Amino acid sequence: MTTASPHSSDTGPARTKQPEDAGQAQQSAAATAKLALLVASGATFLAVLDTTVVNIAFADLRVNFPDASLSQLTWVVTSYTVVFAALLAVAGRVADVIGRKKLFLWSTAVFIVASLLSGLAAGVPMLIAARALQGVGAAGLIPSALGLVLQHTPPARRQVAVGVWGAVGSMAAAVGPSLGGLLVDVWGWRSVFLINLPIGLAILAGAARLTTDAPSGRRLPDPVGTLALALGVGGVVFGVTQGTEWGWGSGRVLGLLIGGVLVLGLALLLSRRHAAPALELDLWRSRAFAATNATSVLFGAAMYSYLLSSLLFLNAVWGYSELKAGLAVTPGAFAAAIGATIVGRRVGPAAQWAAVAIGSALFGASCVAMYLLLGPEKQYAAVWLPLGIVAGIGIGAALTAISNAATASLPPQRFASGTGLLMTTRQIGGALGIAVLAAILARFDVLDDEGYLQVFLACGIGAVAAAVTAPAIRSRFAPNT
Repeated sequence: MTTASPHSSDTGPARTKQPEDAGQAQQSAAATAKLALLVASGATFLAVLDTTVVNIAFADLRVNFPDASLSQLTWVVTSYTVVFAALLAVAGRVADVIGRKKLFLWSTAVFIVASLLSGLAAGVPMLIAARALQGVGAAGLIPSALGLVLQHTPPARRQVAVGVWGAVGSMAAAVGPSLGGLLVDVWGWRSVFLINLPIGLAILAGAARLTTDAPSGRRLPDPVGTLALALGVGGVVFGVTQGTEWGWGSGRVLGLLIGGVLVLGLALLLSRRHAAPALELDLWRSRAFAATNATSVLFGAAMYSYLLSSLLFLNAVWGYSELKAGLAVTPGAFAAAIGATIVGRRVGPAAQWAAVAIGSALFGASCVAMYLLLGPEKQYAAVWLPLGIVAGIGIGAALTAISNAATASLPPQRFASGTGLLMTTRQIGGALGIAVLAAILARFDVLDDEGYLQVFLACGIGAVAAAVTAPAIRSRFAPNT
């Protein structure tokens, strides 16, 4: 009995303690996963928001800087978009090499500083430079944010987490005009940037509490190839963005487009030969990943064009103020969040291609219906509101399913690299969509509804094309666990 007693006293507590330790570990892991999702979603919201929120501040900027030309003010938007698109793919690779948390913290800090400089800008040149710096921070935020979510989330919960992350991104893109309109109306254009400061600092504090991920051990990408990739993507996006304003046959636009393509070709050539390539071409050997990127280009073109043309139509044709136009599209933003959440929680991995197809088809059908039913007469409740909600659901569902399918086709150590490439293709598609919008509207009077209606039709065609490519995701899709 004397020997049995200590033995039983040692093993008894151990047997009752193990489940408690396991439960505590599960609770700790769940809390960490929630924190990672919270800070990543907040950072993504800011990065995506700043691609659209500034559009609504143009009128206020022209009042504050009367000597600045419209072309100069356009750079306030373009500088952010071009730098953002140019560095996304590179940033994803860097995140996988040096660690997602490290890049996330540095990128958040850069974004906060750039937002402060934008809000304090004394002139347009300083504002443009600060916006370009903001684009640098945003490019690092997106791939490292999703990388953090996927790193800290168990495989069984990753799809739901990506759904929430996608919902936040979708809502940010759509809610930007209404939030920007409210801020500009109450506090002026500087508030559009200064509001990033408290949110960014909170994100920084939350991210610092996450465990540091170990670097992958791979080398940093080839610096020459990295520079070529950034300049190539930036040149193509900038050339497409400025095509209508400068003229598609102008030397500047042709130089940007041809030069961008040639430099991109150089980046591809270097990536084939370098041991640590700037562009990881082997990612494209996954047919599912390649298919999601092709779909992302088409859907991005339709979505970005739709978001901008909606505001322009409400403002120019129906005479809505900037604030009222922003509020009018807000229901679609919340509908996008609903669509993203449904896909994230209810759609299984093997059915992601169907979610892409159905979401794209819903969005495309709404755009075609707008082309057929809208006109100079105001019909917000009867036509615009229901079609905007259906379009929002389609946008949220398709974007989330595209992200789910792309990340599931990649190994965990390359999540950030893949996300960076996926977002790059979406931004390139968005630039192409805006260029199509500008080319169509240039043929009509700014107050003529026909131009905007033709843009809606073009958006519908692009979304349907994305739906048609969706089955290619299914045929080669293999969920990653």
